[in-house]
Amino acid sequence: MSPRNLFRLFATAEVITWAGLIAALILRATGVTDGAVRIAGGIHGFVFLAYCVSTVFVWINQRWRASIGVTGLLLAVVPFATYPFELAVDKRGLLAGPWRLAPGGEAPRGFVEHVQAWVLRRPLLAIALIAVLVVLVFVTLLWLGPPVPKS
Repeated sequence: MSPRNLFRLFATAEVITWAGLIAALILRATGVTDGAVRIAGGIHGFVFLAYCVSTVFVWINQRWRASIGVTGLLLAVVPFATYPFELAVDKRGLLAGPWRLAPGGEAPRGFVEHVQAWVLRRPLLAIALIAVLVVLVFVTLLWLGPPVPKS
């Protein structure tokens, strides 16, 4: 999977889960059901964290300026904004190319690039560890409760 495909996958998933969360909030506001918010919110929260991880991973690989990477992360909190952002960075060529730190590619420089090179050399182990990390963060956030308490 290329950097472009990875970023596109999670940018699109973020938009879809925003739609599900907003639909669930509308159902709750209209008195149809309360239960959908917990499910849609949980799915959206998980995809949000996965989008953030993939954004940082692509940011490092593509050597984005800090302003571009931070914008990508901040737009995750704006409903439906990750997809237009993905289209804009793709149009500018900022998603082009392969994984530059993959085996046979460039030599990593610095700690962050060494971590990314390790991930690209051991993708299955890395995916498992990243998934565990995202699940741990997700469970911790669920334990802390919703960002806005019910009144």
